[in-house]
Amino acid sequence: MRITIVGAGFTGGTLATALASSYDDRADLCLVGVAGNFGCGVAYGDARGEHLLNTRAGQLGADPAKPAEFAQWLNLSTHAREAFLPRIAYGEYLLDRLHEAERTSANLTTLEHEVVEIDRLPAGGFRVHLDDGASFFSDVVVLAIGALPPQRLAGVGPRLARHWRYIASPWQDSDLRHITADDRLLIVGTGLTMIDALATLHRRGHRGEIVALSRHGLLPQRHLERPADPIELPPSILQALRGHDLRGMLSAMRSVAQIVEDWRALIDALRPHTQAFWRGLPQTERARFLRHLRAYWEVHRHRMAPRVANEVDTMLASGQLRIVAGRLLRAGVAEDRVSAVIRRRGSDEAETAMFDGLIRATGLDTDITRTTHPLIQHLVATGTIVPDPLGLGMQVSASNEVLDARGRSIPGLYCVGALARGESWELTAIAELRTAVSTLAKRLRQHTNMRPARSEAPSPRRAGPKTA
Repeated sequence: MRITIVGAGFTGGTLATALASSYDDRADLCLVGVAGNFGCGVAYGDARGEHLLNTRAGQLGADPAKPAEFAQWLNLSTHAREAFLPRIAYGEYLLDRLHEAERTSANLTTLEHEVVEIDRLPAGGFRVHLDDGASFFSDVVVLAIGALPPQRLAGVGPRLARHWRYIASPWQDSDLRHITADDRLLIVGTGLTMIDALATLHRRGHRGEIVALSRHGLLPQRHLERPADPIELPPSILQALRGHDLRGMLSAMRSVAQIVEDWRALIDALRPHTQAFWRGLPQTERARFLRHLRAYWEVHRHRMAPRVANEVDTMLASGQLRIVAGRLLRAGVAEDRVSAVIRRRGSDEAETAMFDGLIRATGLDTDITRTTHPLIQHLVATGTIVPDPLGLGMQVSASNEVLDARGRSIPGLYCVGALARGESWELTAIAELRTAVSTLAKRLRQHTNMRPARSEAPSPRRAGPKTA
């Protein structure tokens, strides 16, 4: 049997590592991903030293059975395991695990290529096409693509979209090189992607005013220096969870948050239950959550490391950073600057302001109907994948099999990670992702009755070591 994993970020690399240690040489494993951040993806491969993890080091083992593995890999002391370390360190850990799997497994091949097409075959299985024109057969394909490339911001005119003053990715040094220390900047998005942009600007000694704009104008909350003691969920919340009662859940959480020592412990106690709760919600309730509660949930659920939060507080106190609730209606080039038309939340009037740069920091993109990703475009066009009705990736079953337009699972085609959020919602943080990977790995090991792979095989071009 041949299994091909498409996407070599955290999810794909961790799945390949898990499978490589559990299959004998009768099964071929192929991990395919783009060069540059192979093995750790954008989140950890494109990170810089100032970009910190937003989870404590002692909880970040890639294997759910070994949550302390990352801390042990770094030989951290007990105190240091409570720290929020640079993301590049985590990327090196993921690469080391993958390289060890390559060294010890005879059945794992890694290819630094982009998959551009995947065709279903009438007799079963798939033909995988690479960007160099090569193709090969695979019995099973796992889509572990992660979030999609950022789309152009709504309202950004065509001239600005091609102008260097529009920065589509705050993680690319080449896109930030034109920003000078006194530039006045507009950042669209106020979540953790914006926090990364602020951290980089702060490291570079930026002095100019920064206006951060989002629909609700909410900033991520901060982690405590020391974690709050864990709590057990009270009966009121457990009852709402069992009944998939969104309104009752919100009411119970508001009541309990007033009496617990710290609300963060309440949010953390919910994490093991959120996926099952989401799966039981009717589509109308899911849509209501996304429309009214999503922004509030995410700023409490996905929090800032304390050191970064302190830097943000300093920028706010000095007036260098302003958070604005509103929408960007239009942005274009005027006299070689950015002219932005903004409507503040609750206002009927629009205002125009001039900036020296516009940074897109709107976070994860999972809308497969509007993406420029070549493979996803192909799979949508051929009807192989179907959009989640709420824009949360593609439709998948509870066992991660991709569903077709009739709601039937496609044998041998799986999706794991951010593009499966429609089924599980919480699939962006390490704890949930590693559990999803482990569950899928166990399921793939059960495919012992599948037919052997055909004689052709992908070229054994292995991804070389990468240093941060």
